Amino acid sequence: MNTPTLITRPSRLLRTLDAIERIGNRLPDPAILFLVLTIFVLAISAWLSGNAWDVLDPRTKTPLVIHNLLDGAALTKFMVDIVPNFVGFHPLGVVLVAMLGLGVAERAGFIHASLRRLLSVTSPKLLTPILIVVAILSHVAVDAGYVLVVPLGAVVFQAAGRHPLAGISAAFAGVSGGFSATFIPSSLDPMLQGLSQAAAQIIDPNVILNPLNNFFFTTVSALLIILLGWWLTDRVIEPRLFRLEIDGDLAKTPRLEQLTMQERRALRLALLSLGIGMLLLLLSAMPAGSPWRASDGRLSAGNAPLMQSIVSLIFILFLVPGLVYGFVAGTFKSSRDVIGSMSLTMQGMSYYIVMAFFAAQFIYAFTQSNLGALLALEGATYLQAMQVPEAVTIIGVILMTALSDLFMGSASAKWALLAPIFVPMLMQVGISPDLTQAAYRIGDSSTNIITPLMPYFPLIVVFCQRYVRSSGIGTVMAMMLPYSLIFLLAWTALLLGYWALDLPLGLGASYRYEG
Repeated sequence: MNTPTLITRPSRLLRTLDAIERIGNRLPDPAILFLVLTIFVLAISAWLSGNAWDVLDPRTKTPLVIHNLLDGAALTKFMVDIVPNFVGFHPLGVVLVAMLGLGVAERAGFIHASLRRLLSVTSPKLLTPILIVVAILSHVAVDAGYVLVVPLGAVVFQAAGRHPLAGISAAFAGVSGGFSATFIPSSLDPMLQGLSQAAAQIIDPNVILNPLNNFFFTTVSALLIILLGWWLTDRVIEPRLFRLEIDGDLAKTPRLEQLTMQERRALRLALLSLGIGMLLLLLSAMPAGSPWRASDGRLSAGNAPLMQSIVSLIFILFLVPGLVYGFVAGTFKSSRDVIGSMSLTMQGMSYYIVMAFFAAQFIYAFTQSNLGALLALEGATYLQAMQVPEAVTIIGVILMTALSDLFMGSASAKWALLAPIFVPMLMQVGISPDLTQAAYRIGDSSTNIITPLMPYFPLIVVFCQRYVRSSGIGTVMAMMLPYSLIFLLAWTALLLGYWALDLPLGLGASYRYEG
């Protein structure tokens, strides 16, 4: 087994990361942090509500207005909406439903057995790149990668004798830091294309963009993320993490052992049931009139039932092989054991549920006040006023998006606000909507992994605490900061080089707009 070389003399980078971890871990608990930020947003909205802003809200075509959330009517509505905010908090449902199926598969032993089998034929040297590839492929399942691939990263690394937090960091980097790097199309592609096209038609109604207008670039980007993530995990992150003692419940962590005859039989049948399920899904989706397709016949459209059922499909596709494995291997004796496994899984998610409640209230307040829109639009307006070369403008779009991403986690929400500013503005200086969208995707991905305001960030903290109890916000930020900075710099350089070589961005895409 190849164990990463330990660093005996802390470098300046490691000392900086240690300082970030110490400072970050002094921050309040994430739930309290969201509560404090919610109160802060309420106060700032009242302070700024009387000011006039000379920027237009692209959603209403009227001057942007900051809504005073301490106004009697607004505050009353906030109180009325506390429960709907929590119940309707999208990441909460995604996490809990997916974890129900995953919990059955995990406690039945199916995941553990699969990993043991996989690790028996895989060199430990290749665990990192394989994990990042799986993380990138999980983009097809939208947000499900956070609840599936990230915890599995810890399991794989722990089972191989490596630090589980390194597995979490590599998986998180692939799932979230490389969110717009992908080998295969996902629902994000047509969603962003639709917003870009609508923005372009503000000044040119004849503009039509292809949903895969960035596909070639995102494919090459995936290779970049894999290589950079591999190097950073093995050479920078994991050597530092080996100084952190694993003090979680080691009795529940997997170990590499040979599968028994009964376990091998159970694994074969479980994998067979998974294969049959995938085959049935494929056969049902292939016909042109399949109910899985959107009204226009696409499977990858954001409104396609297939895309909208991803989490439910994950639940079923883990539940069924988990049941098969559990009953054949003998880990499940009755239906009570199955329900018990789900209950135990939900007990482990109680902390996340508490944090989700406060996160939902903060996001609601930040959205309703229009403070997020003000930050994005004022920054975009300032960038528009600068007379700089095209390459510098593209870099500015990337950096402005990366900064906005620290405050607004939703890719579609940010682009809905920024596209009507960036796309028409850059078209007027000859830059195509395809290139502007590619720049946006870089900024939107790179800083996801270092902002505690990202809805799934608290969940990553929870995963880390399973292995290192003292883990906090600072631990995750210190782990992920090198990925964020290197991804941002290298990915930007890749786009500029791609542009200089005039390589195709995607289907029907161009770099120049010749209005």
